Amino acid sequence: MELIESPAFSYKNNHLCCGNIPLRDIVKLTDTPVYIYNKQFFLDRYNEFKNAFKDLDNSIFFSIKSNFNISVIKTFLDLGCGADVNSQGEMYRALKAGANPDKLILSGVGKTKDEIKYGLEHDILMLKAESEEEILLINDIAGNMNKTARVGIRVNPNVDAQTHPYISTGLMENKFGLNTNEAIDLFRMGGRLKNIEFTAIDMHIGSQIISIEPFAEAIDRLSEVYFNLQKNGITLKHFDIGGGIGVSYKGEKIFSINEFASALIPKLKKLNCKILFEPGRFLTANGGILVSKVLFTKMNYDKNFIITDAAMNDLLRPSMYNAYHHIQPVDLSPEREDINADVVGPVCESGDFFAKDRIIPKMKREEYLAILSCGSYGMVMSSNYNGRRRPPEVLVDNNSFRTIRSRETYEHLIWDEK
Repeated sequence: MELIESPAFSYKNNHLCCGNIPLRDIVKLTDTPVYIYNKQFFLDRYNEFKNAFKDLDNSIFFSIKSNFNISVIKTFLDLGCGADVNSQGEMYRALKAGANPDKLILSGVGKTKDEIKYGLEHDILMLKAESEEEILLINDIAGNMNKTARVGIRVNPNVDAQTHPYISTGLMENKFGLNTNEAIDLFRMGGRLKNIEFTAIDMHIGSQIISIEPFAEAIDRLSEVYFNLQKNGITLKHFDIGGGIGVSYKGEKIFSINEFASALIPKLKKLNCKILFEPGRFLTANGGILVSKVLFTKMNYDKNFIITDAAMNDLLRPSMYNAYHHIQPVDLSPEREDINADVVGPVCESGDFFAKDRIIPKMKREEYLAILSCGSYGMVMSSNYNGRRRPPEVLVDNNSFRTIRSRETYEHLIWDEK
């Protein structure tokens, strides 16, 4: 089988390491399954993004939904990054990590009154609204609090992001945002809303987008709205293009961030405002892995199965999206033969799998597998299905590592039940 290596995870003496730390050293302390993140990868990825857009007036907001561990959030905050949150819980995490409220954006198509109030109480940079009713509610709540809410309107540009239907968000059939005409009408209504200041126009067309063209098309369409508003005397401070930049999951070539910047900067420089970015997956996906132990191997008729101690409750993406995650042994051996097998978990669902019909080295009980590209939408989507405890998370920093979230105990599972 083909092995994937990177500066974040590579083989040394036939053993997979995170930076300079052998995974066996981590697993001895944490057991499996366990999420392992490479901090240096996060730092390098952020700086790569920042440098690509250094000639543009912009701000970067880490998309918390991709990885909301407080230590991971803090890694980006310490670099001067802001945070994009989609719920009160994510905002609470960001604030606990030390986020400045003036670098917080509250997104989400269905905010509750409590979430809106929470954002206004902390005087965050912006609430992104996605419907007329939401804007009127924000205005009412802000009025009751004697505050002025800074609001951006999310516009649905009706652009095909050419990604999985479940993570495409910029088409008219999707629930997100407002069509351009509705958005323009609402911006114009701003003068009648005494407790709202419209500060931004926003888009987010989807996730894991592997072509620059959908971004370019959406920016062109959103720019038309921006200039239309400007002609009508409506000046905005921010133009938010969201996130969605794709990453390589199986070694495939994806456009570089420098290519992305070269294509978009000329378009964005025409706008007389600050550009906001909300990367998530780009910053963290390939900086994390899930290590799992092989429990059993078996054959049903002529079908090979490798049964691991990780399951769909630990990593949902393959079951939910049929998403590809590269899987390879932690320890290499030239004597291994490749087989065609399903890599599955112990949960009582046929959908509990990490790979189907995958060419993979023949494994034995008690050996370890590394499931790659798990730094985004891994732990954040985990659950306690089948009464399983969610795994620990470990952050590797150069030649040291620490557990940044311990494995749940069984007491955690029932702590508030009566």
